[in-house]
Amino acid sequence: MDKNEIAPHVKEIARVLEGKVEESKIEEELENYLNVYRVSLDTAKRSVVKGFGGDPNALNKSGGRRKVTDIKGGEASVDILAKVITVNPKEIPASDGKPARQIVYGIIADESGSIAYTVWDPQRFQMRPGDVVMLRNCYTHEYNGRVDLTLGNRATLEQMPKDSLQNIEMSAPVSSSAGGPAKVSELADGMNSVSITGRIISVERREVPTEDGTKVVFSGLFEDETGRVQYSAWHDFELKPKEIVRISRGYVKSWKGVPKFNFGEKASVTRLTLDDVPDLGSGKLKPRTILDIERIGGATDALVSGTIIDVKEGSGLIRRCPQCKRVVQKGACRIHGKVDGAPDLRVKAVLDDGESTLTIVMNRSVTESVLALTLDDCVRQAQEAMTTDVIKDIAEDKILAKPFMVRGNVLSDEYGLMMIVSEASPVEIDVKEEATKLLADLEGFQ
Repeated sequence: MDKNEIAPHVKEIARVLEGKVEESKIEEELENYLNVYRVSLDTAKRSVVKGFGGDPNALNKSGGRRKVTDIKGGEASVDILAKVITVNPKEIPASDGKPARQIVYGIIADESGSIAYTVWDPQRFQMRPGDVVMLRNCYTHEYNGRVDLTLGNRATLEQMPKDSLQNIEMSAPVSSSAGGPAKVSELADGMNSVSITGRIISVERREVPTEDGTKVVFSGLFEDETGRVQYSAWHDFELKPKEIVRISRGYVKSWKGVPKFNFGEKASVTRLTLDDVPDLGSGKLKPRTILDIERIGGATDALVSGTIIDVKEGSGLIRRCPQCKRVVQKGACRIHGKVDGAPDLRVKAVLDDGESTLTIVMNRSVTESVLALTLDDCVRQAQEAMTTDVIKDIAEDKILAKPFMVRGNVLSDEYGLMMIVSEASPVEIDVKEEATKLLADLEGFQ
């Protein structure tokens, strides 16, 4: 092994020896065991640690360096040597009066493949594209078959020589940008030559004006086992609702962060059967994490589970301008001046799934369902109490600090993610099951 190949192992030994021995001396001893005594790398490392008075067993506490392709979801302590491919800052909107939170996410890679990562404390981990880093004590989780790496408060980072890893291309993985087969939950703005497989939910024919004259476009909803996406076909492929198809050579553009799948006459559509795509058989939408949606930028008809941690001002019984439907403040619309506002219901809240937060907005019908009260009921109670605050109080009592499953379109702007909720329901928690999971998680971090 040359100096570049043994550099990560020298760093690891130095860490085990708590910096009490110079790396140059560790390197000299390690090379001696490897090149003169011809012992295995593991034996050499343990001999060096023992020779300098350290505990050789400490080398195995983190499980040793891992390859990307060997990492699985649910691991509590992962060490990996990787090249940083992308670094993307992200701001999570404030809640409960707390300042907005800064995170970083992106892609790292080694010789075997690439993996998405998230950093919850960017001040501790300074990374730039092209850096080679040794990450220790990371943890992982799996969603829709994709494993993500997280650098939490136990993780550490060591900068390594840039030639410690060879033949790593400075580009994102194929599934993230360059095209090829993709799941709906992976679609992101700018993807080209993409292939998706699933079911056509709806088809609508419409005419749109273009520079070359009026064109016919066919649009609707498409789904696979990971979610739904809006599509636009600029060619008549004779699509029909409930058909199962594979659409190839499409591209993705986003509107307010929501990815939309587009394809034209150069695309191909292959008819399939349910036997070809058995995962579609259940017809149930799988929940997604907020962090997963943040990475994509938005989502169509997403299902998210979490706890309501804040009910915002402007929730409860409100009044809207009869002309533009904007919320009336102090008897006036900002566009139409003084108006006699029509009563309406809504809830604006913050949902936390344990990894990130999401602003949710419930319209009248969803709010009525959640509160188990009609608009007329709320108007009557507000009149009796002589204040509309009573409805916000009821909303807080019904949903605050309670787990909910919400479904809807997730938009993105400078203020972060916001879901326009189409369905919301409380989640019944199995206390025994949750306690068992918590104990298992705690044992994994011991």
